[in-house]
Amino acid sequence: MEYWSYPPKYDPGYMPEPSSRYWFPVRETMAAGERDTAIAERLRAVMAHAYAKAPFYRRKWDEAGVHPDHVRSLDDFERVPVVTKAELLESQTRAGPFGDYLCIPESDVHHIHGTSGTTGRPTMFAIGGGDWQAIANNHARVMWAMGIRPGDVVFIASIFSLYMGSWGTLLGAERLGAKCFPFGAGAQGMSARAVMWMNIVKPTAFYSTPSYALHLAEVAVEEGLDPRDFGLKVMFFSGEPGASIPSIRRRIEETYGARVVDCGSMAEVTPWMNLAGTYETEGMLVWQDMVYTEVCDPKTYRRVPYGSQGTPVYTNLERTSQPMIRLVSGDLTHWVDGPGPCGRTYPRLPQGIYGRIDDMFTVRGENIYPSAIDSVLNDLSGYGGEHRIVITRDGAMDELLVRMDAAAGIYEAGADAVTRLRARAEGDLLRVLGVRARVEVVEADVIPRTDFKARRVIDDRDLFRSLSQKMDGADGHG
Repeated sequence: MEYWSYPPKYDPGYMPEPSSRYWFPVRETMAAGERDTAIAERLRAVMAHAYAKAPFYRRKWDEAGVHPDHVRSLDDFERVPVVTKAELLESQTRAGPFGDYLCIPESDVHHIHGTSGTTGRPTMFAIGGGDWQAIANNHARVMWAMGIRPGDVVFIASIFSLYMGSWGTLLGAERLGAKCFPFGAGAQGMSARAVMWMNIVKPTAFYSTPSYALHLAEVAVEEGLDPRDFGLKVMFFSGEPGASIPSIRRRIEETYGARVVDCGSMAEVTPWMNLAGTYETEGMLVWQDMVYTEVCDPKTYRRVPYGSQGTPVYTNLERTSQPMIRLVSGDLTHWVDGPGPCGRTYPRLPQGIYGRIDDMFTVRGENIYPSAIDSVLNDLSGYGGEHRIVITRDGAMDELLVRMDAAAGIYEAGADAVTRLRARAEGDLLRVLGVRARVEVVEADVIPRTDFKARRVIDDRDLFRSLSQKMDGADGHG
């Protein structure tokens, strides 16, 4: 296996032939069983490193009666206790700033990233210099599989701050030898400037969240530009579900005339492109030789069979600074195995990551994920591109209201056109969700857009009542 060592040692000058389908042909196409044997060996090495350097892991495994030497197979590894985000935060609170799972001296920390901490103490990510280079090499591999090549222009339209998405993309693009355009996002008026720059520079590749790409297309049209004229070849996304949802992927591809690729797992386990599609493969591949990923039953944390649904549990195979070992994601997906169109022999997540398990809400006994509503609306002719999901658990029964904006021209066509759009939306949602959702259709500019991750679910009883009363009033007048 090419450059398979721990700690990793990559040749900074290595580059595949431009015509090569693969960055590392052996690692990416080897028999799955052979790879699993190598992964089990690597897991012992990572665990031994953590056991020797991190009191957090040593204490946790001693209490569970687990030792690195006990792990001789992937089945053995399932007996290693999982780690939760709450445990990481508690460790950093008790043994700040980086927690007692830091496995390198603080003086060797090269980058500090983390969560925003808007709801409390942030979780800090300490990344060593060697890990920073390994992340660059891993992301370059994946971006090569997306069809990006040296000399291509990669336009990065996401916030440069603590957020690892932007930095991970920049790292991979630099290592790949691409022309990096770290434009960023978030400042007022920045979207209009972004489309101006894209129209001038004509980037080959584009990175952001799916919702921001759709917002940017709206801004382009407002500025008198056609997003297809940017000349994009590939657009890759992380940060929120969407790029693996067929209706959203199709909408972005048709809008820009580019190939859409989904990627991204968790910032804590960076390289977060360990889940990523390719130019030829929809959904996500599970790049198991970067981060070993188990799709597990969310109660037992045992692997579920291929074809089944569960929550991803991640273990770093190349990180030395803060290796995550059986970190529970809390997300939901299902995985499959078997030949894929790109020839790589990794498992696949054909629908990507649906969303977080705790994002799920129940209405009248039906479990509903926001991504299902996103999918329905993006397939609806007349949908303007943004919506809010308002739920209430007040009273005898749960209720669901979807507030969506209309595409340009709907309101101009009159009240009957708005009524027809509302009826179609309610019918399609009922068919897919299995429960009735009330729909309010508003004009195109009423619901604000976002320059970052979309937050569309609102659990607000007062807001639900006010919107419901307004809709009841409208219904009473005709």
